[in-house]
Amino acid sequence: MSTPNNHKQILNIALPSIVSNITVPLLGLIDVAITGHLGKTSYLGAIAVGGMLFNVLYWMFGFLRMGTSGMTAQAYGRGDNEEITNNFLRSITIALGLSLAMLLLSPVIREAALAIIMPEAEVAALVRLYFNICILGAPASLSLFALTGWFIGMQNTRIPMVMAIAQNILNIVFSLCFVYAAGMKVEGIAMGTALAQWSGALLGLFLAYRYYGDRLKGWHLKAAFRREDVVRFFSVNKDIFLRTLCLISIHFFFIAAGAKYGTVELAVNTLLMQLFTLYSYFMDGFAYAGEALCGKAYGEENRTAYGETRHNLFLWGAGMTVAFTALYAVLGEQFLCLLTDDATVIAAADEYRAWTLLFPICSMAAFVWDGIYIGTTRTGSMLLSTASGMVLFFILFYVLNGTLQNHGLWLAFVCYLAMRGVVLTLAERRFGFITD
Repeated sequence: MSTPNNHKQILNIALPSIVSNITVPLLGLIDVAITGHLGKTSYLGAIAVGGMLFNVLYWMFGFLRMGTSGMTAQAYGRGDNEEITNNFLRSITIALGLSLAMLLLSPVIREAALAIIMPEAEVAALVRLYFNICILGAPASLSLFALTGWFIGMQNTRIPMVMAIAQNILNIVFSLCFVYAAGMKVEGIAMGTALAQWSGALLGLFLAYRYYGDRLKGWHLKAAFRREDVVRFFSVNKDIFLRTLCLISIHFFFIAAGAKYGTVELAVNTLLMQLFTLYSYFMDGFAYAGEALCGKAYGEENRTAYGETRHNLFLWGAGMTVAFTALYAVLGEQFLCLLTDDATVIAAADEYRAWTLLFPICSMAAFVWDGIYIGTTRTGSMLLSTASGMVLFFILFYVLNGTLQNHGLWLAFVCYLAMRGVVLTLAERRFGFITD
């Protein structure tokens, strides 16, 4: 039976997470907006390419957030302060270690990316400049993943929200100062972004010790890196990392495949994908609630709390699905008009708008289950569901490409979303409250 208190717990975690998620694209938009007024197209191209490169690069390390949140939530549920501290220290230390490796390999990463993207020479030179400065923010960015995951595990999404908002505000201030006050160009945008990342990370560390200093006393590096704990950490995060590679593969293949159908279809796909992204920002908030609350219940070995939270998360997911499906059915065209004034693209998009109504219906279960499975660290099933969805996506695309073309691409995509939810539902029925 659902209790008002459980719904309140879900919303207390979900709502700040949704606000944080909505601020995610702002960093990129701010950079583009400032660069767009510098009077040279190559500047905008460099920011677009550099921003995409860092989005992919950091996306691969998202496991630092997801793995940390589930393990911390379980320790919180057990009341294990030592393990809470160890998770904090372990995740931050590993984030710094990975970022150091990234810094050392940055010339190789930069040139490999440019060899794949192959921008014009002028743009490539500016991308190198942007990359060389922005990469200095890598330790802060990866630490932010670890800090955010730890705060979610501690049932607190308000601090990550404050961190995200502060980072965006500071990014605006720094970038404007460097570009307009100091007369810099692309390098000013890069410096503003890197400084904002460091400011967000330092704020997160300050708030961690401000509000959780009593729990973080007496930490020892050796205890945080006990062999069995490190093995578990990398086992959980290996699955999440491989899952992320599957997601990246689908994302870039979708873009590349759409581009082959023509410029108009590519533009339509890009716009319609924004509708899916908007829905994902809201559903990720409830997924974070699943990570925190189901992880806590798992740590407590409280089956009743776990079952109640799972039930209520799906109720909220169903509500979001109905709301967004209705929203896209009624106001989908108006939303697209906010994103572009190109009449040709808007007219072409009308042919594909039916697919947007399937986004919430086909993906809701995957979002909710992902949060629950991260909280209970059943990451093997998450990898299986995404890999299964990816295989189905590619099979359907190549079977349907000759006849349905871009519609076949969208059909493959929504079936991939649905497959993830189906596999995770079947895995829950098989394993229930048991870890993989």
